[in-house]
This record gives sequence, C-alpha cells and structure tokens, in this order.
Amino acid sequence: MRRAERTDRAQRSAGHWLGRRQPWLTAVSSLLFFGASAALSAQPAAPREQRPATRSPAAIPPQTAPATTPATCARPVYLTFDTGHMGVAPLIADVLSRHQVHATFFVANERTQPVGSRPAGTSLDDHWALWWKAIAHAGHDAGSHTWDHLIWQRDTASGFEFKPTAGPQAGQRITLTAAQYCAELSRSAQRYQAMTGQPVRAIFRAPGGKTSPRLLAAAQSCGWRHVPWTTPAGFLGDELPSDRYPNERLLKQALRDIRPGDILLAHLGIWSRQEPWAPAVLEPLITGLKAKGLCFATLREHPAYRDAGPAP
Repeated sequence: MRRAERTDRAQRSAGHWLGRRQPWLTAVSSLLFFGASAALSAQPAAPREQRPATRSPAAIPPQTAPATTPATCARPVYLTFDTGHMGVAPLIADVLSRHQVHATFFVANERTQPVGSRPAGTSLDDHWALWWKAIAHAGHDAGSHTWDHLIWQRDTASGFEFKPTAGPQAGQRITLTAAQYCAELSRSAQRYQAMTGQPVRAIFRAPGGKTSPRLLAAAQSCGWRHVPWTTPAGFLGDELPSDRYPNERLLKQALRDIRPGDILLAHLGIWSRQEPWAPAVLEPLITGLKAKGLCFATLREHPAYRDAGPAP
C-alpha cells in the first residue's frame, strides 16, 4: 500500500472515531474544565515565580532529563570521552541528548579554549562546573583521567616517570611515587564530586592509554581499575591529523569495524586536529550504529566495570 493511501485511510479512521465519540468527549472536557476552575478559584493566587535568567546555549548542556539506556540493549557499545580543550563539549552534549545516548567521561584538568561566555582556562575550573553538573544529572558515567593529564613514560626505582600535558609542570618530566599517583587520580574525582554532587566511580583511564603492569598494580592497590579502549575499532581517530584522516574516512572506518562490546574512545576537543571530529562524525556514527542494531550503554553496564564503586 502506498504511503498516501495509508495516511488517507488513517485520517478517515481517526475522523470516524472522533465523530462517533464527540458528545462523550465534550462532556468529559466540560466536566474537567469546570472542576479545575472551581478548584483554582478556591485557592489564593500564588506569587509570581522569579525565574532565573535564561542561559545561553553554550552555558550548560541542553539535557532536560536523564538519557535512558534501553532495557533491551542486547548489543551494546560503550562510548567514552576523555577531556580535551572542551571546544566541542557543548555540541557533544547536545548530540548525546538528542539521540538519548549515555556515555562515560574520564576527567582531567586540561587547558581549554574559550567557549561561548567561558574564557580560556581548564576543563575542571569554575567556568565548567555547571556543564559538568548537567552531564552528571543527565545520567552519564564518570571516571578519573588524572589531574594534570599525566602521560606515563617509564617505571623508576622509586616510582614512575610522567610527562604532564597540563598544570604548572606541563611538558616537563616528573617522578611520582605510587601514593602520589593515587592522589592524582583522586584529585580529579574530588573536584568532579564538588562540582556535580555525584561521585566518580573507581575507574580511570591513563592519558594516551600509556601504562605499565607496575603502574596498574599501584592504581589497583589504592582502589582504581583501569579502562582501556577496544583496539583497533574503539579508537575513533579524533587525535589523528585531518589531512590524512578526514572525518569521512574516520566515520566509514568506524561503521565498518565496530562490533558489540567495543569500548569507544573520543575526546572533548583535540588541539592538533584542524577538522573537528565532533559533531560531524559523532552524530552519523550514533545513527549508523543504531541502524546496525547496536545500542549505547555506559561502563556502569559493562560486565568488567559494573561493580566498580565510588572513587576512593
């Protein structure tokens, strides 16, 4: 049956239904209207609500209610975001909200671009606090990404050598003990909870995914569980140079390779990429994976991480 015929038949059917029931509907509507009017007239008028000024679209994500993971999510993929320059963060939040997709965010205090009314600063500073609060309210998951975005270099006799890309020692090589590394993980978690009122779970992602067995053991000893991404399909490529890896290529590759159970990695902005990955790739990636019968879940639903409690 052609679409026009189906539409015409549906309209005639709806009209016939309404025509047969119009007297009944009119009576009910009148009863409800006069009953409500009487109830309202018996109450004193409420004072006019003082509404706060409307925020600009860039101020907080547009989520008005938590996204919901389908109860029948039998073929999940796990979308995760590491912090970055935050230039595309509001756009990412908008896409996730419109498509009712949950994600997991790994948070570090990284250098940021000016975004809307926010000046350049850091991703966990006060200018981003309301944004993170909205992310938490929308039901997204969160883990630590260290505080100063520490990239592991090597194990040492006394601990571990890192190269921070954020903070006062950015670009230098520093050595931390196991206890100091645990404090780095906890510092991001504490800041997130202070901003959002909700705890980070005891999961983390090492910047760049760079670790050693000894580093992972040190983190585990203080209660943290590491979350890598699935290789190679889970690496969505937003860190790669735009000239050799344009968005069209990255999207095609992801839709071809991603399978159920994959943990996917993207960022809230990459300084070196000239062609922003999000939302140009993110939105068609979500719709394309859903069209293939996949669904999205946070790491709260992942078999390996669902039992992770609040951050220590």
